[in-house]
Amino acid sequence: MIIPIKPWLELLDTNGVPGTSGFRGVGMDSGVALSADPLADEFRVGGFGSRNLYPGRPMSERMEFYHEPIMGVQILEAMQPVEGKQIFDGTLGGGGHSKMLLENGAHVIGCDQDGAALEHAGQRLESYGDQFLPVRGNFADMDVLLAGLGVDKVDGILLDLGVSSRQLDDGSRGFSFQKDAPLDMRMDDRAELTAAVVVNEWSEEELIRIFREYGEERRARRAAQEILKAREQKPIETTLELAAVIERAIPRVSGKHPATRVFQAIRIAVNRELEVLEVALEKAISALAPGGVLAIITFHSLEDRMVKHYLRQRSLSHLDRPEWPGPRENPDFAITLKNRKALVADAEEVARNPRSRSAKLRIAVRNA
Repeated sequence: MIIPIKPWLELLDTNGVPGTSGFRGVGMDSGVALSADPLADEFRVGGFGSRNLYPGRPMSERMEFYHEPIMGVQILEAMQPVEGKQIFDGTLGGGGHSKMLLENGAHVIGCDQDGAALEHAGQRLESYGDQFLPVRGNFADMDVLLAGLGVDKVDGILLDLGVSSRQLDDGSRGFSFQKDAPLDMRMDDRAELTAAVVVNEWSEEELIRIFREYGEERRARRAAQEILKAREQKPIETTLELAAVIERAIPRVSGKHPATRVFQAIRIAVNRELEVLEVALEKAISALAPGGVLAIITFHSLEDRMVKHYLRQRSLSHLDRPEWPGPRENPDFAITLKNRKALVADAEEVARNPRSRSAKLRIAVRNA
C-alpha cells in the first residue's frame, strides 16, 4: 500500500489508511503557460520564456528548501503539462519542477526518497489539493509506486538526477567537502550504507574501483592508499577530515578541489545511483502512455552516457550488423528522440544558477 506523505504525517497516531483518489482522466489539450510562482523577480529566461518563470517576490525571500528548476523552459516545452495530463516527477526535491507543471494544469505524482524534502514539498504544494500527490520512494520503483496508486500509464516522466541543491546546501548531510559534517551522503536516511562505512571499511581495491569508475579519478590508487593510511590511525569521521586526506594524495593544480571526484564516487556508491538509473530507464518507457514524454537531466558524464546509449538503442527502428544479410527490425524500438544532441542551459541561466552549467537534458517520446 502506497501512503501519500501528507496523510501519512497526519495519521502517525492512528490506524487509518488514506485513499489516493482525485486524478482526472488524460486529455490532449494544448497551450502551456509559464509558472506564476512568486519567488524570483529576476528569474527571466529566453525563448518561450521571455516572461518570468517566477514573477513576484525577490529571490532573497525564497523558502529555505526552494528548488530552482533547472532548464525549466525546456521542460515545459517538452512536457506540455496542460490540464488532464498526469506526470510522474521522480525527483521531487524542493518541488520547483512540479510547481511549474501544476501551475499549467497537469496532475503530478511527486516522488522522492528524501523524507525531509518530501515533507517540505508536500507543504509547499499543498494548495493544489488532489492535483498533487507526493509519495516517498525511489524512482527505480516507479512501477510499484504507480500500481499502488492505481495508475497504469502517465503522460510524462521527469528525472532530475544527482544530488539536489538543498542536499548540497545542508551541511549536515555530508555531501559537501566545504562544510564539516559526519560522513553520511545518504539521499534516503532509511538506507544502511553510509559514506563512513565506505571510507572506513571498504578494501583498497574496492575504493580504487569506485574512484576510477564513478569518479573518473586518475589518481584513484593514490587516494585509496592515503585513506587506508589515515584510517589505520583513527576512523575518518567527517567531510573535512576526508577532504584533507584526499588533498594530501592529490595536489591542488586547478580551481577544482582535489576531493571533488572522490566525493562524487563515494556518493554514487552509497546511493547506488547508476544501478538505480539503469533499472529506472527500462521501467520509464513501460510506464509512458503513447505520446508520453520522458525528460532526463544529468549532471555528469557517467549518467549522461548511460542515458544517451539507452535512449538511442530504444529509438532505432532497425538494427544492422556486418554479419547479417540486411537490417532487422529492432524488437526494443519504442521511442522517438526529440533532439539528436542533449540540450544545455543557456548563458543567462548559467549566470543565474551556476549549478546548471553541467546539466544536460535528453527528451524522448513514447511511440504510439
